[in-house]
Amino acid sequence: MEKVRSRDGTQIAYERLGGGEPIVLVSGASTSRAVHSELAKSLASDFTVLNYDRRGRGDSGDTLPYSVEREIEDIGVVITAAGQSAAVFGNSSGAVLALRAAAAGLPISKLALWDPPFFVDPDAPRRQQEYVSTLSGLLAAGRRGDAMALFMSTVGIPQEAIAGMRRSPAWPGMEAVAHTLAYDAAVMGDSRVSTTLISSVKVPTLILTGGNSGAWADTSARALTATMPFAEHRVLENQTHAIAWDVLATELRRYFIPAGHNR
Repeated sequence: MEKVRSRDGTQIAYERLGGGEPIVLVSGASTSRAVHSELAKSLASDFTVLNYDRRGRGDSGDTLPYSVEREIEDIGVVITAAGQSAAVFGNSSGAVLALRAAAAGLPISKLALWDPPFFVDPDAPRRQQEYVSTLSGLLAAGRRGDAMALFMSTVGIPQEAIAGMRRSPAWPGMEAVAHTLAYDAAVMGDSRVSTTLISSVKVPTLILTGGNSGAWADTSARALTATMPFAEHRVLENQTHAIAWDVLATELRRYFIPAGHNR
């Protein structure tokens, strides 16, 4: 594990694996860099992989007040640790953060996004506002477990499964990062595709969605590719939002390795 200091002084922890062109992995809501451990190891055979803990998670620090701009700066210093530029992979709401980083002008050579959770229906802002309001109340009351359960319910996990998870040994670790659910909510904004944001992303972008992730994933990807000037969409059949890491690694390797490059 290595650490780098972000612009506001926050220590950002990351692991560096492999050798070759650099790739930075950006995790989604409720997870630390551990979620990408298997993916990082697989990609390390062809790339230098920087797998980092977003602020407030794992071994990284957390300086308040939070802002999305500080998270973008975090990605920037990790890219600097990698070299002059890097490819970036973003997972779920981490994909939206990666998009925001590219729109902010960070030196990103290529983007790959997994199931960015945007919505296009007119009721989406109301749902997001209701979720944020309830989440904020639970966190303010110190009810981290209930906040994590709310998030899981919102993303479609059945109540009986959530109850089982609350009894599992992994639950305290999930409660420990529950406050960062508010960070991802801020990253998502009103949860709709922002034409102003994504039209400014000039980086070549691959949007990957699971064939079994749900209609929302396909709709989100189609809305993005319709607006982004250098984006393509690929559906991975028989994959849910909880994608098999070996399948994802194969697609990322195919995309990030330059044509004609000899491994």
